[in-house]
Amino acid sequence: QVQLVESGGGLVQPGGSLRLSCVASGFAFEYYAIGWFRQVAGGQREGVLCINTDNSVASLTESMKDRFTISRDNAKNTVYLQLNNLKPEDTAVYHCATDLKRLCRWEFAYWGQGTQVAVSS
Repeated sequence: QVQLVESGGGLVQPGGSLRLSCVASGFAFEYYAIGWFRQVAGGQREGVLCINTDNSVASLTESMKDRFTISRDNAKNTVYLQLNNLKPEDTAVYHCATDLKRLCRWEFAYWGQGTQVAVSS
């Protein structure tokens, strides 16, 4: 079955960086788009970035590209989310997700348990 396992979160000071990883299994990873969304407790999901099979990147909010980057390593079935210049408002649980489509549509059917990112001084 589809499994997505995130890691790399933690506590970081404002201005710091983190690299999140998402290891996928149970499907042909290289043929599908993978995205990240974030969610604070009791809040709505917010799309972060999504990477298509051709490595093009989609975002719902252009500002997400200002400080964050996404990449994929098909040989390792892994997607990375690089978070730079982190701000307190970036605090959330970050999930990777897919709907098993080649292009990002932000309608995810599968997602992992998430990794907590906390930005505080």
